[in-house]
Amino acid sequence: MSAQKLAFAILAVLVSQLCTVLAYDASRSDNIVVYYGQNSIGVSNSNQAVWQKALSTYCQDDTINVFPLAFMNVFFSTGGLPEINLANTCSSNSGVFAGTSLANCQFMAADIKSCQSKGKLITLSVGGATGAAGFTSDAQAQQFATTIWNLFLGGSSSTRPFGDAVLDGIDLDIEGGSGAYFPTFINKLKSLANGASKRYWYTAAPQCPFPDAYLGSIINAVGFDAIYVQFYNNFCSLPNYNNPNAWNFADWFVKISSRYKVLTARPRDNWAKNTSPNKGVKIFIGAPASSTAATSGYVDASTLSNIAASTRSKYSSFGGVMFWDASQVFGNNRIDKTVKAALGGGGGGTTPPTTTPPTTTPPTTTPPTSGSCAGVPTWSSSVAYNGGSTVTYNSHLWTAKWWTQADTPGGAAGVWTDNGACKSKVAVPTPDVTTSATIIATTAISAPTTRSSASSDAPKPVSRSAPVASAGSKIKAVGQPAPTLNISTSAKPAKFARDH
Repeated sequence: MSAQKLAFAILAVLVSQLCTVLAYDASRSDNIVVYYGQNSIGVSNSNQAVWQKALSTYCQDDTINVFPLAFMNVFFSTGGLPEINLANTCSSNSGVFAGTSLANCQFMAADIKSCQSKGKLITLSVGGATGAAGFTSDAQAQQFATTIWNLFLGGSSSTRPFGDAVLDGIDLDIEGGSGAYFPTFINKLKSLANGASKRYWYTAAPQCPFPDAYLGSIINAVGFDAIYVQFYNNFCSLPNYNNPNAWNFADWFVKISSRYKVLTARPRDNWAKNTSPNKGVKIFIGAPASSTAATSGYVDASTLSNIAASTRSKYSSFGGVMFWDASQVFGNNRIDKTVKAALGGGGGGTTPPTTTPPTTTPPTTTPPTSGSCAGVPTWSSSVAYNGGSTVTYNSHLWTAKWWTQADTPGGAAGVWTDNGACKSKVAVPTPDVTTSATIIATTAISAPTTRSSASSDAPKPVSRSAPVASAGSKIKAVGQPAPTLNISTSAKPAKFARDH
């Protein structure tokens, strides 16, 4: 072998090893996911110097592993093609392909490929809280999957928004409309990817109430690689970590501590291992990156670091932390670095104080004693009860230990604490099932999540002169999109944006 050939051979090996080192490792439990595209910080901060920058700005170190681009918020628009809105970076105001409303963001191709060369996954988040993302039939879902494959993934088209850059997968952030036919959509994408030269990833971002009103049936039907649970803007948000009646990790993970030995027999308490088609799915804690990134649910870097580290030690499916969004991450002293360091993943940042990780104290169970049942409703199998709710059943007073529905007091599930025989009881009509169910669905399941962005997280109909906010349940910020990599400094953020 000549010296030149030997040199090329050595170079090839080194390049191969470098690519291996930089490749995304889904098996890790310290991955950081950060949504990009909605300039969330612009909602509350008019200083354009801190607004969302070009994508490459956020890929300069090894802290962030995945960037879902948010959002493709309209599926079927002018010319039968979708719409994407990346706030002040790129939207239909930046220019569109002829005969469509699809933004031409091909100037982003270099940034995308640069980030990918550093081992980052760049995916496309679709949906949002607009209700403009959905299907009416399996055939339509399959056809749309082919369209997405050709526009953003491994196919080809003359109207590829990111030019020759090939994205790494699809993220579902469905917060409105219907979840019907989405399993068909994902399965068709997987079929198109068979035999492809690269791997594609499929993720979803449900809200924390379990099951999610829109994504619940979808993630049960199709294998996803990761689930980014939005633990904010709901009763099950991060600030309620120490409240066993609110914090619901057991719904998403397999809990391996002794406290949940009884619960692990229940399907709703071990979704990741027993229900998900992909038993290797990773579950992420979704968090607002700052106090202005969501309506509620923010905890500081130290608290989040402790929660994440504690959670990782208890749940084998834990994958890392997801943040909404990039502009807020960089505007809040790089909270991502602090959390990454706490998980042992490096990336610099401030080391959190060595405090004992938060623990959740299980409710104590006392022997049954007689209690007053005055004003307490009769248990109904059709009503959903939160932890702490009281009912009467078989002339006994019962208290729910955690969220439950259709679990008979005194039954094998062990969900109810028997407080003993009723001392007295004033007749109280059983709650109206329809009304009760509606309240539960509104406050616990369908509660919108708000992420900060310079525009509404859920794209709302706006004139073409005012860029649409993001399409999700996070508060998102949208500013006047810039037609070039130099982010516009004259764009104004929308007045309000949903969190994600």
